Amino acid sequence: MDDERPAKFEAAYNRAYGQITAYAARRCDSPQDAADVVAETFTVAWRRVDELPEGAEATLWLYGVARKVLANHFRGDNRRRERTAELDAELADLYGHSPDTEVELDAIGRAFRSLPDDDRELLSLVAWEGLEREEIAKALGLSRNAVRIRLHRARKRLSRALAEAGVHVTAESRLLSADRPLRGTS
Repeated sequence: MDDERPAKFEAAYNRAYGQITAYAARRCDSPQDAADVVAETFTVAWRRVDELPEGAEATLWLYGVARKVLANHFRGDNRRRERTAELDAELADLYGHSPDTEVELDAIGRAFRSLPDDDRELLSLVAWEGLEREEIAKALGLSRNAVRIRLHRARKRLSRALAEAGVHVTAESRLLSADRPLRGTS
C-alpha cells in the first residue's frame, strides 16, 4: 500500500504539471510567484495523496487546490502591500518632512521596496513590531550579534537607497527616528 501512494502522486504530477504551471503562470505577476504556487499545490497533493482522485479527475482536483493556493498567495501579497504602505507612511513622517527636504511618499516607498527581502524584514521587525535585537534574534534563530550586524547593514542600504531616491537623511532626522517610537512601540 505504501508503494501505491508515490505512484499515484507521480502519475497525477506527470499528467497535470504542465497544466497547473500554465494556470499559475497566467495568474501570477512573476515566474517566481507561479513557481511557488505550483510547488505549494503539489505539496498539498503529496500531503493529501489519499484524497487525490485517479485519472483525469486528479487534474481537476489539482486545479481546485491551485485556486486555493493562489487565493492565499494574493491575500499574502495584499497584506504585504498594506504593511509596506504603513511603513512608507512612517518613513515619510520620519524623513519626508525634515527642514531640509520635502520628499514624496512614493520615493520613500520605492527606496524601501528596492531593498532585499531580508533587509525589509529586519527593518520591519524593528519599525512595525517594535522588537529589540535580542527578540529579533530569537524570532529569526540568529545570534544577537548577527542581528546587530545585519540590521546595521540594512540601515546603511536603506540610507543609500533613500539618498539615491533624493531623500536626504540629516543628523536631526536620525535623532528624531532614534528618540521617537514608531507605531505600536513605547
